[in-house]
Amino acid sequence: MRPLGVIGHLSRDIVGGSTRIGGAPWYAGRGLRTLGDDAVLFAKCGELDRARWQRRLATIGLPASLSTGGHSTSFSIRYEEGGARTMTVEAIGEPWRLDEPPSGLLRRVEALQVAPLLRSDFDAAALERLGSGRRLLLDAQGLVRVPQLGPLELDAGYDPDVLRHVSILKVSEEEAEVLTGGAVDALADLGVPEVVLTRGERGSVVIVNGEAEEIPARPVGGDVDPTGAGDAFAAAYLSARHSGHSPASAARRATALVAALLLRRAS
Repeated sequence: MRPLGVIGHLSRDIVGGSTRIGGAPWYAGRGLRTLGDDAVLFAKCGELDRARWQRRLATIGLPASLSTGGHSTSFSIRYEEGGARTMTVEAIGEPWRLDEPPSGLLRRVEALQVAPLLRSDFDAAALERLGSGRRLLLDAQGLVRVPQLGPLELDAGYDPDVLRHVSILKVSEEEAEVLTGGAVDALADLGVPEVVLTRGERGSVVIVNGEAEEIPARPVGGDVDPTGAGDAFAAAYLSARHSGHSPASAARRATALVAALLLRRAS
């Protein structure tokens, strides 16, 4: 069985006055390493961050390909009491080009987690190439996050063609509200065969062929920074589906991984 892959921008995240690396290749990659999966990371960042972030990716211990261009996407992130998150877009990264990653590397992977930070990261042509011949999971951030500087805005002005080659859509409650007005049943109308709705401490909902099944969360407790939990959940879910698990079983395994990672972060 060929490995699975994760593709997305690395971000410069400013949290509590300190700057740190972010993005799915970082958070999902660490989750996949914890699972012991055979996986490949495809990341992109600004020219100035290449050397430093290439070294950071190497610490994960998975094969990684790093593309560069322009500036790194950057966010200021603030968590309110109760877990609400406020984000400001400080810089916007260069979109992925059709020749990124190289075809020789891309052919290695059989399933791919596509994790945009903003809607501009991947267009329909890029997703068509990435989804050709493989199962593709898309994070709905790439549908609703508006690529403009300032307070992060969400809207449903995405190109419907981006979903044509998507096998699995991972969507948060906030994103679902933007896409469908919050109606769980309406997520099936997006036309993606498999949808996973993540609901934080209330678990997740798996929707396959219009049928929804709720999966409870594992309590973590305490005040834990949840940044990257969605990326790790998506990676673990795709990994389990890639290994033959049913959607519900995959969601339970992903829930267990996220709980373990957050407990480790809290200790």
